[in-house]
Amino acid sequence: MGLVEWGTDLILDWISHFGYLGIMLLMALESACMPVPSEIVMPFAGYLVYRGDTGMTLIGIGVAGAVGCTIGSIVAYWVGMHAGRRVILRYGKYFFMSEKHLLQAERWFEKYGEAATFISRLLPVIRTFISLPAGIAKMNFKKFVFYSFVGSLPWTFMLGYVGYALGPSWEDIMDVFHKLDLAVIAGLIAIVAWYVYKLRLWESKGNRKARADEEKSQP
Repeated sequence: MGLVEWGTDLILDWISHFGYLGIMLLMALESACMPVPSEIVMPFAGYLVYRGDTGMTLIGIGVAGAVGCTIGSIVAYWVGMHAGRRVILRYGKYFFMSEKHLLQAERWFEKYGEAATFISRLLPVIRTFISLPAGIAKMNFKKFVFYSFVGSLPWTFMLGYVGYALGPSWEDIMDVFHKLDLAVIAGLIAIVAWYVYKLRLWESKGNRKARADEEKSQP
């Protein structure tokens, strides 16, 4: 048995035996930058809901997955805040943290600011590493936890539902993902466009108010 097959079997065994707790632990590991694929964890959990012999529900696995993501994200945030960028870049490779992926997450955080912790939860790879630059930047912790949880919910529910809908064919998830890519990208573009629009509108109002205050202060 290859390493990938062994890892997959271990993941399935955890969920089968520990239910919600297993989902939370596995999703926490993924969000803490460990190589645990949510694309296997959540669809299999959805399949178990389809089977109906575990007592789990779609809402339950979705929330459990999002809670796990948030816990793991807090760990990565703490690492980013206390270890710093230089240490992460130097030693991250020994803990499955790719420099390429970290730099990509940093660019996202620099471009979209705090909202990146929400937006990026819809994207594979980046969603795992976005917590590191948030910690490095010492983003407001309460906002970080809120954005991480709320941003993770659509991802975990979507994956869980796809596994539920596919039933015994849940392993065909990657074929489904190819069909969902365009929808996810379109939704992401819409969210980013809305955020940028609101930000520019707010800046425009702020500039107009500043000019008006300046004119009033002139004799």
